[in-house]
Amino acid sequence: MSKHANKLNEIPFSVLDLSPITAGSTPADSFRHTLELTQLAEKLGYNRFWLAEHHNMPFIASSATSVVMSHVAAGTSKIRIGSGGIMLPNHAPLVIAEQFGTLESLYPGRIDLGLGRAPGTDQGTARALRRDLGSTGDDFPEQLAELRGYFDPSLAQGNPIKAIPGEGLNIPVWLLGSSGFSAQLAGELGLPFAFASHFSPLNTLGALQIYRKAFKPSNVLDKPYAMVALNIITAETDKEAKRLFTTIQQQFLNLMSGNLTPLQPPVDDISEVASSYQLKALEQQLGSSIVGSQQTVKDKLHTFLEESQADEIMAIAQVYDHKARLHSYELLAEITKSER
Repeated sequence: MSKHANKLNEIPFSVLDLSPITAGSTPADSFRHTLELTQLAEKLGYNRFWLAEHHNMPFIASSATSVVMSHVAAGTSKIRIGSGGIMLPNHAPLVIAEQFGTLESLYPGRIDLGLGRAPGTDQGTARALRRDLGSTGDDFPEQLAELRGYFDPSLAQGNPIKAIPGEGLNIPVWLLGSSGFSAQLAGELGLPFAFASHFSPLNTLGALQIYRKAFKPSNVLDKPYAMVALNIITAETDKEAKRLFTTIQQQFLNLMSGNLTPLQPPVDDISEVASSYQLKALEQQLGSSIVGSQQTVKDKLHTFLEESQADEIMAIAQVYDHKARLHSYELLAEITKSER
């Protein structure tokens, strides 16, 4: 077993944010809060801060991901800023190369490009994005190869088009996944891999195994590097953390029913607003979530790291109250620094 599985302060912790839109607030509020969270994450020593692309979601403001990335990069100085991720099938690879070439030129040495192969939305919105609805994501390897070729002309396979800015820039490319497809591809290409355990917990260990088994050393990595995204909510007590967590639970209940709304305030007991069937579905969807007091979170993180051997943890806290969200990351940072 690797050494980092026993010491939380020996692996990096990072932040995934969706610029959540809460009931009664506006996207402008969300962007202000996201910047405050990025600045706090930098102060607390988090490794990277990623934003995710979703569309037609009333509770997510980060749809124009590269624009929000620039917003938070401009307000910070050293924390890595990235996409978790850009949904590549929604875009021409050249456009993404130019956007991230621009970001890397503005904020050198700080930009990560995390890529996913899902649309991050529904079919109607995918059509509005001019996405080829006949595509199932199977052409993602070809899109990825084209995109990487814009950064590194030696990979361009004769493509005469240049990404300006973009060409020649060293922008780390990550593959994101919630199943085995991107895990396999990331391993074969020798790229870092990030798994979305925050909404696909049952596939976590299997995907990580696929990635490590398929891994081939590259000019990017000598050995596998796997980051896992987890819902982590930390509060002063287990009871308060569980209460804060009901916002995420309500979000998934609303997604399941098609009742899309901004993030809702927490409730005292999720069983009062969810049926027994819905509670089982929530457990399946959110089963890897780590929720509780500092001691509870610490214990659960140790268990997760022993099982997953993750090289990095990326925490997401979809908390309704902004101050409670900030405090959750403060408490988590204390945990990760406490083992000296």
